[in-house]
Amino acid sequence: MSDDFYVRYYVGHKGRFGHEFLEFEFRSDGKLRYANNSHYKNETMIRKEVTVSAGVIAEVKRIIEGSEIIREDDHNWPEPDRVGKQELEIVLGDDHISFSTSKLGSLLDVQGSKDPEGLRIFYYLVQDLKCFVFSLITLHFKINPIGFNQ
Repeated sequence: MSDDFYVRYYVGHKGRFGHEFLEFEFRSDGKLRYANNSHYKNETMIRKEVTVSAGVIAEVKRIIEGSEIIREDDHNWPEPDRVGKQELEIVLGDDHISFSTSKLGSLLDVQGSKDPEGLRIFYYLVQDLKCFVFSLITLHFKINPIGFNQ
């Protein structure tokens, strides 16, 4: 089995405020790249890049493997539409998968699909990955070390 590893997640739409999206990626060299583009209330694009430890990469792999998303197929998932789209690409060893579906507002969208079990796995995996990424970005860029005053 190969040690190749890569994860990219994108969710976005084009609407009244232009192209708005959230995207992040993990690479096997430990790079975590994050971008959030929202023009709501004249916000600007936020881009962050950080190098994470091997332990963090191992945890991302564990989350993905535990979800069993590798066994899923997006064939019966809702197609991207005017509301927006989500993409998830994963390279994990010799497996390379890519998913594309519409934005999911809640579990009601999942339950009403042709493949609710597969889409539920995707939905929860994305929630877990987003929470993990937000925690890493927040910890890295916003928390002052103990004893450091500005």
